[in-house]
Amino acid sequence: MKVQVLASVMNQSMDDVIHSMRLDSDAVIINQCGELGYEETNQGGARIRFYSFPDRGIGRSRNEAIMRADGDICLFSDEDIVYEPDYAVKIIREFENNPEADMILFNIQVEEERRTYLIRERKRVRWYNCGRYGAVSFAVRRRSLLASGITFSLLFGGGALYSNGEDSLFLKEFIEKGYRVYTAPVTIGRERDSSSTWFSGYHEKFFHDRGVLYQFLYGRLAGAMSLRFLLAHRKKMCGEAGLRQAFKWMKKGIGEGRAFHH
Repeated sequence: MKVQVLASVMNQSMDDVIHSMRLDSDAVIINQCGELGYEETNQGGARIRFYSFPDRGIGRSRNEAIMRADGDICLFSDEDIVYEPDYAVKIIREFENNPEADMILFNIQVEEERRTYLIRERKRVRWYNCGRYGAVSFAVRRRSLLASGITFSLLFGGGALYSNGEDSLFLKEFIEKGYRVYTAPVTIGRERDSSSTWFSGYHEKFFHDRGVLYQFLYGRLAGAMSLRFLLAHRKKMCGEAGLRQAFKWMKKGIGEGRAFHH
């Protein structure tokens, strides 16, 4: 069983990415820059393929990587992830211990203010709680991924119309198609301090875009799930605008999201 990192980066060189991410498994790296190009190298038996494209958008670059993947287990990643030396071994061990898992979600250490969720136990992930995990925690069997036919949305995420949520939509669709997703309380790497490509504060656009996403994720339950989200994160997210205003912005986003389905 081979792990293959599928990384989306911007304006990087192949050597810098390999060094900064500490890659020691096979990898397909999609470099969003101003030109077309291809490089390949072998690092201690690991085949690293580096593709450069002028296109922009996290969903687009992740889909480009999926189309070029040939590993048994695909691990989605970004340029600000630094892996632990035994990350591939840890991932393989979890899949070997859980042969019915199509996807396993792992922990990546992040700054407390950026953390969405810390995995503390092994359990199955369902549609109603799949919105808390980022794509850099996803390790998926390539066979299951290709059979599902699922790709990342081009509407959500860095470089897209709406600021984030492509990972949640991907996970929800995968689960709804009957594939089995589990968590593992295992840390495989950490996030380097860097400025986010989409997060700039808890302001109108943040809550509006979250409302659009919740309509796509939860449909008729979008309003209730929005209120649940705001109540759960009230102290952290509603300090400036207030809960009432944040909910108004989310409801406006829900209405905009609903228009996509007419």
